[in-house]
Amino acid sequence: MAQLTFCGGAGSVTGSCYLLEIRERKILIDCGLFQERPFLGLNWDPFPFDPAEIDCVLLTHCHIDHTGRLPLLVKRGFSGRVITHEATVDLSELMLLDSAHIQEEDARWKTKRHRREGRALAPTEPLYTIAEAEEALRGFVAVRYDQRTEILDGVYTTWKDAGHILGSAHVKIEWEEDGRTRSIVFSGDIGNKDRVILRDPQPFDQADFMVCESTYGDRVHEPSDMTPVRLREVILDTIRRGGNLVVPAFAVGRTQTMLYHLRELRATHQIPCLMTFVDSPMAIRATRISGAHPDCYDDEARRLYERGVDIFGYCDVQFTETREQSKAINRIKGTAIIISASGMATAGRIKHHLEQNLSRPESTILITGFQAQGTLGRQLVEGAEEVRLFNRIHRVRAKIEKINSLSGHADQPGMLEWLGALQQPPQRAFFTHGDADVAARFAGLVAERMGWQTSAPAYGDVIDL
Repeated sequence: MAQLTFCGGAGSVTGSCYLLEIRERKILIDCGLFQERPFLGLNWDPFPFDPAEIDCVLLTHCHIDHTGRLPLLVKRGFSGRVITHEATVDLSELMLLDSAHIQEEDARWKTKRHRREGRALAPTEPLYTIAEAEEALRGFVAVRYDQRTEILDGVYTTWKDAGHILGSAHVKIEWEEDGRTRSIVFSGDIGNKDRVILRDPQPFDQADFMVCESTYGDRVHEPSDMTPVRLREVILDTIRRGGNLVVPAFAVGRTQTMLYHLRELRATHQIPCLMTFVDSPMAIRATRISGAHPDCYDDEARRLYERGVDIFGYCDVQFTETREQSKAINRIKGTAIIISASGMATAGRIKHHLEQNLSRPESTILITGFQAQGTLGRQLVEGAEEVRLFNRIHRVRAKIEKINSLSGHADQPGMLEWLGALQQPPQRAFFTHGDADVAARFAGLVAERMGWQTSAPAYGDVIDL
């Protein structure tokens, strides 16, 4: 008998973490950081299992909501392998070291604030340190797509391209039980079809159990071919108004997609020469890593790569790594495109660019991805007239635009198509990684349309498989 415990990503969009127990072996699928305000305290709570008892971790991709508690897991006793796609190994180093740096900076800032306020408290400890992130990274082991691998005695995994970001994967776990093979598939984050750079998601055709994301289970994205059209419209409108185009973008995935589209628009003379800044050291390094993994590209991107085209660069792009270069952007007169992290505007240099542009009616803030509850990005999308930034209230006078076709997640039809690849219904399907009401509605939709037994588990739920 196998057992599945939902230790994160259940009733929330972040914090993905699932414990699969097969006989006496314990496998963790993802170990992400909670990034939504109602769940942030869970990052500091004890894990609902003993980290020292975990045999291995399977990592679907590098985003922090799937990887961000790995250093904490090691800090609290885990000493096994972290198994993932080889591109995710490279990107996770970038993401986890950056996350650890943020944890250390936040701890230092809180300690200084307490001292200013005259509170006699011990120095704030970071969730984990850079040294602890480095220790976690030493346990990473790379696999490739479409290879069946024995990870533990009698337990096998197969990884397929999820098309979400570079190196993202769906993972199928198989084991023997009562003389037959049993299986469970974890979707990770399902990508959109027909996106630039990446291949389409590659579904499995058989599974006894399914754990599937539901981020956009309640909506339909704009067609992907609308992305360059909408991007061109937003750019030209911002030029006419004389402001800057500020783009909060995830360092891994969204920044590279934006650069690809901007290069195409410039190459076809659909937009004029325009200063473009990628102002995020992490995004710059992620772009370099993406350039080193053409094996993950789709056919079109691979053809451009083989012709020697830099798919992430063009004459107008400047990669600003230092703080001095970043500050200099705000002294430039005229319209510029500023792409910076973080994608939900919760940290990083993007906050400084928003501070400079939010109150300017001639500027545009372009939202290009999902914005979790409680984030600054979510407030802007929902039409907030005022927001707090660096402990000051700022009036929102800039134009807020959103491009829905850039999402790295499949929409409702895309997820239904991905699920529909199964040749026969699973015994049960569980829907996670979505707002609680969205996950529940999507589970109901799948049950109604496909006749499956479905549910949307809550944090801590334990299921016998």
